[in-house]
Amino acid sequence: MSTGTKVAKAAGILMAATVLSRFLGYVRDMVIYAQFGQNKFTDAYNAAFSIPDFLYYLLVGGALSAAFIPVFSGYIATRKEEDAWYVASTVFNIIIILMTAGIVVGNIFATPLIRLLVPGFTPDNIDLTVKMTRIMFFQTFFMALNGITMGILNSYQKFLAPAVGSVMYNLGIIAVGLVLSPYLGITGFAVGVVAGAVFYFAVQFPALWKLGLRYHAVIDLKHPGVRRVGALVMPVLIGLSVAQFNLFVNQNLGSNLPEGMLSALRAAQRVMQLPIGIFAVAIAVALFPTLTGLAARQETGVFKKSMSLGVRTIIFITLPSAIGLIALRVPVIRLLFQQGKFTPEDTQATAYALLFYCFGLIGYSAIQLLNRVFYALQDTRTPVVVGIFTIIVNIVLNFLLIGPLGHGGLALAYSLAGLVNMIGLLYILRKKIGSIDGKKMLISFLQTLGVSLTMGLAAFQTARIIEHLVNTGSKAGQLIQVGGGITVGVVVFFVLVLLLKMEEGQMAKTLFLKRLRRQRSSDG
Repeated sequence: MSTGTKVAKAAGILMAATVLSRFLGYVRDMVIYAQFGQNKFTDAYNAAFSIPDFLYYLLVGGALSAAFIPVFSGYIATRKEEDAWYVASTVFNIIIILMTAGIVVGNIFATPLIRLLVPGFTPDNIDLTVKMTRIMFFQTFFMALNGITMGILNSYQKFLAPAVGSVMYNLGIIAVGLVLSPYLGITGFAVGVVAGAVFYFAVQFPALWKLGLRYHAVIDLKHPGVRRVGALVMPVLIGLSVAQFNLFVNQNLGSNLPEGMLSALRAAQRVMQLPIGIFAVAIAVALFPTLTGLAARQETGVFKKSMSLGVRTIIFITLPSAIGLIALRVPVIRLLFQQGKFTPEDTQATAYALLFYCFGLIGYSAIQLLNRVFYALQDTRTPVVVGIFTIIVNIVLNFLLIGPLGHGGLALAYSLAGLVNMIGLLYILRKKIGSIDGKKMLISFLQTLGVSLTMGLAAFQTARIIEHLVNTGSKAGQLIQVGGGITVGVVVFFVLVLLLKMEEGQMAKTLFLKRLRRQRSSDG
């Protein structure tokens, strides 16, 4: 099986599972907002994620992606499995010790930390946030196990179990939250978060065991692989600390906005991140082990070609997604969330934030792959340096834009920072490895932008016409409006792509036909 076919197959598995997981993530949010509204309770629920998420991303999320996976994958690619598992055991033991200590300390100091994070909350809402934060801390322990397990499985090109695990995570939150919320209120969903993390690990562990789990009760800081992980991880820890500080600044400022604005930002950002999670992350995760192996074997030409193809594919998919969301932002938010205690005013507030978040969608989509390109080259310093610079830009823009634009200013600052980050990474990558098909990327971007703007206008006008023909106060009418706008937009987009004979369109068509033929062959 060729490299391209492997990546396409892996990306297909990830996309399918991610679509389901993201859909369930939406169902989770829909259930919470319908049951509690967009107010101080959901503000508290969203704020309660902040400190546990900080602990997870600091010790597991970024550290594993940037340091452990490249080293582990490098050993696997060069057929040094014993070294790979020895390093994995040491990293696992260190992470679990640090995570446990972090949970204990976080629980002790939860109250002053939350008061610092959201000073605009009322005393009662701070107490609620602290209560849910302490519960959610237990999620981080299991998410640490999930992160390490996923890293190992992905290095072996095993993507199905981690993908299914992410589906079980959201199912756990929904099921447990619905059962407990009549008795515990919104705190029941905080308990559901912990249950979801347990289900996530329970799905992945059998696949890890099947690989031939080789655990060693050891912490060997002198092993070359462990030392390499340590050298790679330090810049990432610094960068993630600054990145999370930026999030804390956002929440600090947002807590002083009218009640419910933090929830509006959270809901809008989750909608904006749908194309990122479904397409960009799937492509980046599927391509990452391949890039790591190519870098380890010093196959520079194929490495550049794979990277360029990945970036152009991500742009081709996510740029029209951004413009489509801008054109249909109010109908989409109304369809997704407006029911129960989620009011038309909540819809307008969330759609307003979504407008500004969409400007950065292409930037954050490309970053998913570009960061991993540097990690595959075992260069964790560059993404961190660029990230720190753009985070400073983000913080400055937050203070400048929140006054004239309110919560939309926080969203716009976030988006502009993402674009700066993407451009910075591309510029430095070109300096580092030479030509990266920059001209082809630019032409692809401009063509996709022109086609997407036409598509967006067609979708917007279609939605306006439908609004006069159906009752958009009903879910059926809302579905017809959004579905009609999307259908017309998609048709216009692909007709123009075919007329322009865009390479990306031909590539997508070829991959689809290959997958269809394989499916028919397997069915036969």
